[in-house]
Amino acid sequence: MDRPSLYDDDIVTWAEEQAAALRALGARSDLSDAVDWENVAEEIESVGRSQIHAVEGLLTQLLAHLLKQASAPMARPSLHWRQETMTFHLAARARYEKAMRQRIRMDDVWRLAQAHAESALIAYGDALLPRLPKTCPLSLDELLADVLDIDAALVRLAGATGLAEPR
Repeated sequence: MDRPSLYDDDIVTWAEEQAAALRALGARSDLSDAVDWENVAEEIESVGRSQIHAVEGLLTQLLAHLLKQASAPMARPSLHWRQETMTFHLAARARYEKAMRQRIRMDDVWRLAQAHAESALIAYGDALLPRLPKTCPLSLDELLADVLDIDAALVRLAGATGLAEPR
């Protein structure tokens, strides 16, 4: 193999390439039908998809915690939400690979983050910021930066609603 480290460096691309190679093998009439080529290829592809879903889940939690902080900064768990934001940021950075960029569904991540934040805020008698935009006001690059500036992110979230700064 000419790129032996691809598995370690970019599991998403590795999985896609391996699945394509397996499908090509499966199309050959001179190979045994004992291997269920299509389902084996699908399972290999699912390895890459699961990595993308993991990063999307971490981004969802990161954004949900930012939304809770921006919406209810005086709530008792606000400091805990801030710490959790950093934990999710670090975990997302650790799991993220460049090949994921075009595959991460930020609109879905944003919608789920709002739903998570809203349901958590209700428990504290708080509500989500009004007039949140349909698309995430924070870019993937901002969310995965070496250092996440939480205060700047909170200001951006509040500003996206027309509010001057977080509540």
